[in-house]
Amino acid sequence: MTMIPQKILIIDDDIDVCDLISSTAADLGVDCTVTTDAETFLSALTPDITLIMLDLVMPETDGIQILRQLGERQCRAGIVLMSGMSKRVLETAEALTRTLGLTIAGHLTKPFRIKELEAIITLCAEPDFPARAEVEVVSFKVDELWRAIEREEFVLHYQPQIQIPTNQLVGIEALVRWQHPSHGLIYPNDFIEYAEEFDLIDPLTWIVIKRSLSEMGSLKDQTGSPITLSINLSVLSLGDLAFPDKFILIADDHGVAPENVMFEITESGLIRELSRTLDVLTRLRMKKVKLSIDDFGTGYSMMQQLIHIPANQLKIDKSFVMNLQNDSDRIMVEKTIEIGHELAMTVVAEGVETREQLDFLRKRNCDVAQGYLFTKPLPKCEFLTWFEDFSASQVLNKSALR
Repeated sequence: MTMIPQKILIIDDDIDVCDLISSTAADLGVDCTVTTDAETFLSALTPDITLIMLDLVMPETDGIQILRQLGERQCRAGIVLMSGMSKRVLETAEALTRTLGLTIAGHLTKPFRIKELEAIITLCAEPDFPARAEVEVVSFKVDELWRAIEREEFVLHYQPQIQIPTNQLVGIEALVRWQHPSHGLIYPNDFIEYAEEFDLIDPLTWIVIKRSLSEMGSLKDQTGSPITLSINLSVLSLGDLAFPDKFILIADDHGVAPENVMFEITESGLIRELSRTLDVLTRLRMKKVKLSIDDFGTGYSMMQQLIHIPANQLKIDKSFVMNLQNDSDRIMVEKTIEIGHELAMTVVAEGVETREQLDFLRKRNCDVAQGYLFTKPLPKCEFLTWFEDFSASQVLNKSALR
């Protein structure tokens, strides 16, 4: 395996720690610069730095303040946090690092062993280490987005939801993309906020609903049972009191039973216009439409929403699932599963990428998993091919058990 040339920049007020890291890096053939104060560190921070070893607790400028400055500079180097503080403090600092758009390479709890240090330096030198990529920042004007809606430049990709105990396909989530004529395929995080800001989220939502019902509304598993179609719904659309009736008419036009559709509502947005939200959601449930609280655990009033919203499903945000090695994330996942089951909800874990994560969820009796372990979101034709292959494999597995 070809290793990527590394340049490490260290900041730690303990010169003995600096010397240890520097000598270890030298033994591995890695160039290393040592600093003990923020001013020298920032002066030495050049674009060719690939890894930063950052002590959190320092007498003048601490590590959190430096992380803030690295975020402002849009630093692209991997960051290893070092501290003798508790594991919870380190995990919180890691979470902060990610929110600042920085790349976490790991953490070292002081006092650490040379083997731990060598492992991190070696890992970060591998070619598949997730270094932060260049990101094109694109902004849109109202007329551009409106034209896209008029021309229906939006496409849908679909991702399966797998029942963990049986390995059966029980649902698919429709995920919108903008096929922009100049910028190519644009993901929802880059345009949904503009649609909401320009009051265009409703016409976009109806495009997604109609197309997903048309493309996937009649999909059935190998036993002939309908597969639930999940559609993301902006909380702003819940201000339309006529929404339930409009949806039922459209579902009827496409021959799709309401009970085979699940609307996913982001938990953090549910507190807006609560009375209208409850009106719409309650009427949807009365019409047998299923409801899911999406991204659970990322909002600020999650327990209140669990009490108020008549949801069938609770989705654990992928940020928790992907960081199960952290005690706080693991506990959050475990307790969410318990709470969901106590409230008679199906619990779905998003962002499942490894067998280890799936095994953990299975042992905790999580109901459904969704993520790249099964497949990335796929366009209609590719998804149907995946679906045929998956269905065939299920038939073969059942035959082998007879």
